[in-house]
Amino acid sequence: MEQTATRSWHDPGLLVKALPSVLLQTTCFIAPLLMTFILTFQRTRDFQLRWTWDLATWTDVFSKPHYWTILGHTLVMAAACVAICMVLAFPIAYGLATRFKRFENEIKILITFAFITDATLKTFGWVLFLDKKGAANFLLSGLGLPPESVAFLFTDWATLLGMVYNLLPFAIFTLYLSIDTIDRSLILAAYDAGASKWRAHWEVTLPLCKPGIWAGSVLIFLLGVGVFLEPKVLGGGVSPMSAELIRQTFETRVNWPLGAALTLVLMVVSVFVVLLFSRILNMKRAGFGT
Repeated sequence: MEQTATRSWHDPGLLVKALPSVLLQTTCFIAPLLMTFILTFQRTRDFQLRWTWDLATWTDVFSKPHYWTILGHTLVMAAACVAICMVLAFPIAYGLATRFKRFENEIKILITFAFITDATLKTFGWVLFLDKKGAANFLLSGLGLPPESVAFLFTDWATLLGMVYNLLPFAIFTLYLSIDTIDRSLILAAYDAGASKWRAHWEVTLPLCKPGIWAGSVLIFLLGVGVFLEPKVLGGGVSPMSAELIRQTFETRVNWPLGAALTLVLMVVSVFVVLLFSRILNMKRAGFGT
């Protein structure tokens, strides 16, 4: 029986092939992350950085509940955005992948345009639409409804609306790719076995879409915890999220060590939530979650 040759990292050829990728990862990710971590041990005085090497910044972060309240609010908003995007995206992606197959190329072009459209322009467009004197209330008043019926601008609901609107194409695209790769013969086999359309969808289509659902959920969650335009523009800054707090810390307060610490906290907590949820799903698949 032919044995598969194993390659060790002591192989010079393998090291040479991996070297460009290692250098790219080190330069573009690890080095900036390390510099951000070092920055958290410094201080600022008179808007200038002082190299002091102490734990004052981390003491500030862990002693003030204000930062953690904003972080919790950010995680809740991101999770709500994931849930809404998945509910809205699945029927859209399913219809695009199964009912409009002949328009496949045109659909991909439209989805691509949704990615490259400026998010700032789209977000400010919602402000004009949702304003008390905006298009929404104008149309509703024309239908005989009370004036200013739409009055949730500068609230969390408006922020969530902007997040869903800007991140929904990511969910549609990942689910579309997942549904498009499903072997239709499996669904036809379920029909032949006597399954109804709903049962075949629930027991065949949906389980086969789990990789796309998981990938889209992780992508939207990580993008959702990093939004700062929607809370600032649609939320009016009334209930800021972590990314907006970090931006203010860097730009307005000019407190780079604190901004770096809040950045690392947001990254670590977000990755931890994703890994924890992934662990729970794996336990359920293995039969330990019941």
